[in-house]
Amino acid sequence: MHKTKKKTYEIDMVHGPLTGKILLFAVPLMISGILQLLFNAADIIVVGQFASDYSVAAVGSTGSLINLLVSVFMGLSVGVNVIVAHYHAIAREEDVSETVHTAVVTSFFAGLFLTFFGMLLAAPLLSLMGTPDEVLPLAAVYLRIYFAGMCVNLLYNIGSAVLRATGDTRRPLFYLTIAGVVNVILNLFFVIVLHMDVAGVALATILSQCISAVLVLRCLATSEGSYRLERKKLRIKKDKLLRILQIGLPAGLQGSVFSLSNVIIQSSVNAFGAMAMAGNAAGANIEGFVYVSMNAFYQACVTFVSQNFGAHEWKRVKRVLVTCLVLVAGTGLVLGNLCHLFARPLVSLYTSDPDAVSVGMMRISVICTVYLVCGMMEVACGAVRGLGAAITPMIVATAGACGLRILWILTIFRMPGYHTLRMLYLSYPVSWVVTGIAHLVCFILLLKRAQQALSRP
Repeated sequence: MHKTKKKTYEIDMVHGPLTGKILLFAVPLMISGILQLLFNAADIIVVGQFASDYSVAAVGSTGSLINLLVSVFMGLSVGVNVIVAHYHAIAREEDVSETVHTAVVTSFFAGLFLTFFGMLLAAPLLSLMGTPDEVLPLAAVYLRIYFAGMCVNLLYNIGSAVLRATGDTRRPLFYLTIAGVVNVILNLFFVIVLHMDVAGVALATILSQCISAVLVLRCLATSEGSYRLERKKLRIKKDKLLRILQIGLPAGLQGSVFSLSNVIIQSSVNAFGAMAMAGNAAGANIEGFVYVSMNAFYQACVTFVSQNFGAHEWKRVKRVLVTCLVLVAGTGLVLGNLCHLFARPLVSLYTSDPDAVSVGMMRISVICTVYLVCGMMEVACGAVRGLGAAITPMIVATAGACGLRILWILTIFRMPGYHTLRMLYLSYPVSWVVTGIAHLVCFILLLKRAQQALSRP
């Protein structure tokens, strides 16, 4: 019976038709990503309706800073996903087990470090970003409480990465659904009944993340596969940690550099005032729902390419990339333009201030209409990472996406007549096009090199 259950959740990625399996893998990830975003969206909507626009600005303006501090450690989940997928494809069960236990222990201690670091530096970092005085105290409170829950946040993401590597994206979705419902209920209770403002929504987020983390760890502990989590095996294996860091650390650094460029952009937005911050936060949150839907195909591409690359299925590796590119482009085109079409009522869910609504609609019109390009860039990056490359995608993304954005802000954005929010937002699509092309070139060259290396006597 246990074996039948295992087969129900796992996906055979190296045999049979691809499109249906990629969708089976990606759709639960889309919904999972949307539920994770709802944690933050519920925070913003609740404070927007029952607190003040300053509270909306406080919650929304912390996102880029949170991502900056967390991205390096979240990169560990990318490393775990690639390595477990590779070992799983070639049935190296002991290596799978050692990787899982090493990852869980490492993520726990990384979470403790982030809790201490984030709570200590919350206010100084927000001040460096130019957060207005009327917003800063609220933003600092939200950030400190949010970072208190970093251990459970990282543990959930590591556990989900393990399940994802085997093709199981459905159980993490179920756990997030439970946590999401709890989060919304607690948001309403803490803000409306207890009048806790931003502290209440932050606390609700942490408590709901605790639930999802416990559920995913329990799933691993009761699994019958090689990725079963056992207390007696919880230790760090040096060789597995080095492999996780080899892939995960560059991925995390890439995410941090992306976040750094977003922090710089957020700082530029802050200069336009609190209402611009509130509108930008609302627009970015809506845009995020399109992003996570496309990001599901990035994660599918990483996992499918990794398994097929490990099995030396070269033609299938190429087919995975092409299929994911087509699917992500269609998803971005449809969802991005739907957001543009319904921009006003969507932004109005977050804030009622006319100036803030105008800013949110402008951001959506510039970014969401061409968001499919971002999705294609991410998929191309995922294909390179699925080949086991770590440094290459980091360098390309750092120079292409982040470097270009920062250069744009320091040059074009500062020119007379161009110092507008619309011109600031245009830095995104320009960077996506350049970076996406570079990733595709790298994928072709790296795959060719791997094939040549294997064919040598």
